[in-house]
Amino acid sequence: MTAVDVLVHLRRSRDLIDARYAEPLDLATMAAEAGFSRYHFAREFKSAYGEPPGAYLSRRRVERAKDLLANANLTVTEICQVVGFSSLGSFSSRFTELVGCPPSEYRRRVVERGGPPAIPGCIAMLWARNPGEGTRPDEGLA
Repeated sequence: MTAVDVLVHLRRSRDLIDARYAEPLDLATMAAEAGFSRYHFAREFKSAYGEPPGAYLSRRRVERAKDLLANANLTVTEICQVVGFSSLGSFSSRFTELVGCPPSEYRRRVVERGGPPAIPGCIAMLWARNPGEGTRPDEGLA
């Protein structure tokens, strides 16, 4: 397998993570998408992208959480669940590690700068249930 072939396989796994970040994804699932064993996948992923697959997944979740904190009228706990973290403590720790402040502080700073109006929580939750499907919240309502 050439280096290009390896990257093609790794890209499939990275695309899976990007599309399904809010779902519980384990190393076995990500490796299977790339067609590698778990340990070979973890080594190759880190070599190609500079971080382990679990760190990449949690970073993607934090990126989405930042967007929701700035734009949605949801609690920090709701956002934690919507983006796929199973524990508020691990969410807050990883968020603080990557962003430099806790989620509630991040939201406060965005609001102080005059951030955009909050999307109602019910709409944000509906979109979170159907990521990437391109459906509008009012479709299918009679």
